[in-house]
Amino acid sequence: MPADLLRLDILVPVLMYCALLWWVGRGFSWTARLAIAAVTLVLIACVLLVERGWR
Repeated sequence: MPADLLRLDILVPVLMYCALLWWVGRGFSWTARLAIAAVTLVLIACVLLVERGWR
């Protein structure tokens, strides 16, 4: 696996988001949690693509 995929500046915010989603989303249904997680992961991917110049 390339070293770029293991960078802490990407990994730590994703892990913190998962913890925050678990903490805040305790009252949400599982489908709502999955939808929120999917939308957020798509946004993260878009930001990374723009940041890296669409490589």
